[in-house]
Amino acid sequence: MNTEKYKKSYITIALIAVNILYFLFLELHGSTETDMEMMLKYGASFEPLIVEEHQYYRLLTACFMHFGMAHLANNMLVLFILGCDLEELLGHVKYLILYLVCGVGANIISVYMGESFLGYSISAGASGAIFGIVGGLLTIVIRNHGYAGGYNTRQLFLYIILSIYMGMSSTGVDNSAHIGGLIIGLLVCLILYRPRRRKNIYA
Repeated sequence: MNTEKYKKSYITIALIAVNILYFLFLELHGSTETDMEMMLKYGASFEPLIVEEHQYYRLLTACFMHFGMAHLANNMLVLFILGCDLEELLGHVKYLILYLVCGVGANIISVYMGESFLGYSISAGASGAIFGIVGGLLTIVIRNHGYAGGYNTRQLFLYIILSIYMGMSSTGVDNSAHIGGLIIGLLVCLILYRPRRRKNIYA
């Protein structure tokens, strides 16, 4: 295990800390699993409030909210594993930009899909941003001829397919945010990432 990499991944650690602290704050004010009124009060995404009441801050705050301990634990585990790798490959500032853009962008797509096709729902979670991380890793791997940071295209495609399948076959999962975050991550990383140039050494 590359412990040095994890020590340097302070943006990922900070994001995990914010998610956990906000979860504890919410639990002190009600149940994150059952108290939807409380979740709405403190920033969950809900289409009518965003579109009609112009409460756009929810597009960001919802990225740091979770419905119950299992939801939080699953997302934070994946964020730790994949986020540390992308942060090392992309750099701290660019990684933070990608994470926030993907989280907010995924929620915008979710709101649009809810307004147009799926109906209104209260949503929250870091999974849109996490799928953005997967999209970012995929971009980097492709731009490095199929391998980078211990990942290859086959691994990432398999993870994406399984994750989307599990989302589609489960209830209460915001699949539009997942797919939206993935696509945004691909595009944002395409703009932000620059492959490291290899130095030519002449004998």
